[in-house]
Amino acid sequence: MNSPLAGTVDTTTNDMVISLTPVAVEKVTELRDAEPEGKLLGLRLEILGDDGRDFTYDLSFDEIVKAELSDIVRSHEGLRVIIPAKDAANLEGATLDFEEGGLVLRNPNRPRQLQIGNLLTTDDLSDQIRSVVELQVNPALDAHGGFVTFVGHDGEGRAYLTMGGGCHGCSMSRVTMLQGVQATLKTEIPDIHQVIDATDHSVGENPYFA
Repeated sequence: MNSPLAGTVDTTTNDMVISLTPVAVEKVTELRDAEPEGKLLGLRLEILGDDGRDFTYDLSFDEIVKAELSDIVRSHEGLRVIIPAKDAANLEGATLDFEEGGLVLRNPNRPRQLQIGNLLTTDDLSDQIRSVVELQVNPALDAHGGFVTFVGHDGEGRAYLTMGGGCHGCSMSRVTMLQGVQATLKTEIPDIHQVIDATDHSVGENPYFA
């Protein structure tokens, strides 16, 4: 993120893949301008995974000149957003907003159907996961009024859980799941290397992915 701006690739048109609310533009622009490279940077939005009921996203600042020729670059009130071509269809119609907890991406698109019925639930590994969830994870989440429920695992190191209480629909739920719950399970159970949020956050009293 330290090369000079030269030969910038900018395909700015009215054909926007996603939309940004005014407050999102303001907040992201403030964060961008705080970086040493400032206006040389664009916000890169990428889909990292599609194993749960919603996509897993990554947002980062990257130099505009380093965008791939296939990347889609759009300007939102002076803030450039970079979207990999491979993710454009799955981000079409999404809206990036800013709430008290931080940035929230509302995406009407969903990944492939989650096959919950094919998960393992009665083996020794399932018992280990339930034990860690009940004895370590949920007591920690209880302070925030939330809890998680073990759904099953796929036999390949991925555990599927749903979130309830204060965690369901919370804009910070994915951070809680990936940084907290996953870290605990990976530490306590070496056979688990990823936690998938199987919650449908689009329903309930406080839907996150609406």
